[in-house]
Amino acid sequence: MTHHRINTTYFHGGSAAIFTLLLLLLLTTTTTSSTTPPIPGLDTFLTNQFRLDPKATNDSFRSLSSSLKRSLSSSPLHFTSLSQPLLSLSVPISLHVRFVGDSFPSSSATTLSSFITSAVTSDNFHVISPPDSSTDHNLAVSHSLHLDASLSPTSLSSRLDTALKSLISSTTSSLRSNLLSIPYASIDEIVKQDYEKEKHGDGGVYIYLLSLGPQSKPYAYSYSHGDSSAGFTKCLGSIWTGKERYLWIDLSAGPVDYGPALSGDGVLPRGEFHPLAAFHGRPKSEKALLADLASLVYNAYQVLLVPSLRIPVYFEESLVVQLIHVYGSEHKDPVGLDWEAVKGTFLEESGLLLGEQKLSFKSFSVNYRECPICSFAVSRGMNSYTSRFLFDNYTLIVSEYLDSKHMHRTLTESGDELRRVAGIHEEDEFSRVLPVYVFDLDVNTPLLLDRYHQSVAFKDMVIAVRTRGTQSVSDYTCNGRHVFVHTRDLERPLVGSILQSMWGVSSTHLTWSPRHNSTLVDYTWSVGQTPFGPFSDISSLSFVQKDAAKRNVILTSLNTTIASAIDVIDSAVAYGGEVILVKQNRHSEFMQRWNLLKYKLEKSVSALSHNDFEMALFYLRSASHDLYSMHSVVYFASQEVEASLNCFKDPPFPWGAVSVSGVGLVALSYVYAKRDRLFKSKRKQF
Repeated sequence: MTHHRINTTYFHGGSAAIFTLLLLLLLTTTTTSSTTPPIPGLDTFLTNQFRLDPKATNDSFRSLSSSLKRSLSSSPLHFTSLSQPLLSLSVPISLHVRFVGDSFPSSSATTLSSFITSAVTSDNFHVISPPDSSTDHNLAVSHSLHLDASLSPTSLSSRLDTALKSLISSTTSSLRSNLLSIPYASIDEIVKQDYEKEKHGDGGVYIYLLSLGPQSKPYAYSYSHGDSSAGFTKCLGSIWTGKERYLWIDLSAGPVDYGPALSGDGVLPRGEFHPLAAFHGRPKSEKALLADLASLVYNAYQVLLVPSLRIPVYFEESLVVQLIHVYGSEHKDPVGLDWEAVKGTFLEESGLLLGEQKLSFKSFSVNYRECPICSFAVSRGMNSYTSRFLFDNYTLIVSEYLDSKHMHRTLTESGDELRRVAGIHEEDEFSRVLPVYVFDLDVNTPLLLDRYHQSVAFKDMVIAVRTRGTQSVSDYTCNGRHVFVHTRDLERPLVGSILQSMWGVSSTHLTWSPRHNSTLVDYTWSVGQTPFGPFSDISSLSFVQKDAAKRNVILTSLNTTIASAIDVIDSAVAYGGEVILVKQNRHSEFMQRWNLLKYKLEKSVSALSHNDFEMALFYLRSASHDLYSMHSVVYFASQEVEASLNCFKDPPFPWGAVSVSGVGLVALSYVYAKRDRLFKSKRKQF
């Protein structure tokens, strides 16, 4: 046997050039096989349509030239496989990681990228609470991480280190904590300036990993004015998410800890095992340290960049929030329930609305004593629980709370009566109306919803409650101290609940896990600029909430459009597929519409990857015309198919087969009748 040895160590001259060309050709073919090949002139045409008709009120197909229509007439796929490319649509997410500080070795960027690339695969977007008609938590569109990691220049770390040392030297130590409380604003301003210079305009998010070395005192960042007191807990942290698309993590700060006090998931422990504490505790090898940072970066990607939808959210031009204040005392107390502050949080954040959407707020008041339905809802929701506390000995304490689900059912069934009592008029049928029921009860003892919440979001309403009691001890701790709930302050809880119900923005501590088939709880990102969770006291919104509000509308529309397009193909196949379309002279129009629809959906996904939500919405609106036209084509074709079934003819009688069978039967009968005579000579031999 002859063995041939192939030397792959060196390539010389033209061989290297040919190999490089073939490799580039292979990569190009691989990356573009799942998308529609570019059609000359179509992209320019649709861009011009966006400029002329940004609302996509007109059907762009009718304005296509005959040459563009001919380019859209064919497809390399079999008719039954046309829907496959729609199920492989993926949104590439750009993430830029910057290492800031001398603690990171030169190979940090390469090692981090290799860890994340080898561990991360494409995954679908998820919804925590799917529609009642479905149990599927997966959306049809997936996402993929595109990572760019590099070391920041030493000038940035020098500026941050100087600012941090100045803050530490000018801050007085606290008697209640071993951590120095440093205002975040000075550090954030320096990071923001670098982000403004670094951003590429691709809509990507920047994560700054800070490691500024050991400082004279342990420290963490405060996010509001004032210090902790005996009745007020300020939760310190080591992260900040900006209004622009950046966040920074100070790995040298802390270590901090926050989460459930007694039992529960999602706690961030003080020990060295959480990735946020990677630079604390025992020394680690370079790979072990970067493995922790890779886990931290990927967790930020899942929770902050591609968060789960709380509920599906459909596009509506008019959004109306109705505050229904049910007050129990003689005079309404505005302290802690500043409706203008809640309105300002949303109206000042222009990044929440899409297209020509308009957001309005209306407030109504109703006396608890004059509202029997309100009294019934509270009585129906009243419940109690027991807990043990250690004083001189273990003492059993009975506490009351309101069951939000019982109250939701009562308010849903008796909503018309409550609106009549409050003097609420019907809104336009094309408006999305979100009622916010605030029960301001004249009760001295604290009452919370479901034992832990001041406000609870449902798909169709928000329920909040407060009593005359000013504070309550929660079941959460932060840096060794119990977190107090100030039950009179409802602005921040209301902002978070309205975000969940109106825009489907999920809390920063909740994500859906298809592997666990349940919702996971992780409080890592629940400090800083977020209106969610028990550890934040800030009502303002970061880029995480603003981007999620728009992205959720686009993803819901994409998912609905893809599902409807697949139904069209299935219906067409059920009636005969392309055969019946050809017979009815509708095949060419159908394929042109289908290819144009697919092209628009791909462009919408591309715009979404750059966070260009307006362009993504335009392509989806424009695609709805093509989808409607394909539904019409299949419908009329099916009508003609059903009519043609009445003209069915019986097949001709099979005379040939019957004749052959008859001749064979006669022959067998003859042989059987003459058997003695035919086989007589054989018998004589024996």
